[in-house]
Amino acid sequence: MGGPTYWGVAGSPISHSLTPKLFQIMAKITGVEEAEQAFLQASDMDQFINEVSKMDGELWLSCTSPLKHLATSRLGVSGPEGVSAVNQLRRSEGKWYGANTDGLGFLTACRNIGIEPSRSTLMMRGGGSTARSIAAAWSLEGGSIIPVLGRRKLERGPWDSSILDSGDADISVDLDAEPAGEESFDLESRHQVSITYGSDSHSGEFAIMLLVAQHIEAWRALFAPEISSELPSLDQVLTLI
Repeated sequence: MGGPTYWGVAGSPISHSLTPKLFQIMAKITGVEEAEQAFLQASDMDQFINEVSKMDGELWLSCTSPLKHLATSRLGVSGPEGVSAVNQLRRSEGKWYGANTDGLGFLTACRNIGIEPSRSTLMMRGGGSTARSIAAAWSLEGGSIIPVLGRRKLERGPWDSSILDSGDADISVDLDAEPAGEESFDLESRHQVSITYGSDSHSGEFAIMLLVAQHIEAWRALFAPEISSELPSLDQVLTLI
């Protein structure tokens, strides 16, 4: 199967990102033709648009902050209800398409460590795009959420019926933790996980499981839905990192 001209990651910071390696792993497993790698360091949409304008052909990108919520207004793509952000972008024949895999990736990573979202309470610090995506997916599965105020308050959304004021949390995550492996704010729960990883992280860490799960979902939903039945499992990809 043919692939895009370029694939990679965009945002800031991205020097630690494993996403280009994940594209290579997925290509090896699926037989998709490898593309030229793209590391697009961009701290705003003007810089991002300037960089991608220099790249001809189809483009597959995973996006980090601060581009996630900016892409919806500047590129004309839409995210899930209440989330208003995307973390995956595809440019094909000059048109942009987007998807948000943060929430589904988080559910998959939780199940991989033995936590079933539908029967669990999540304590979650933060209210940004990643928090909204996870809240939407967790609520849809039937789980409960205890929000903790961080840099931003979790806004009202389709997850409102799942919100608890207090209680015992099965799992917690600080979504305001700085990227590249910085420490998380301590939250009271039976199991706290981190979504940040650094250059010395390994496949047994939750953050890496989350990244891989998000990436597989991106191929299924946006990059190559026509081969969704041929995509590898989370464990298959983790063994190759």
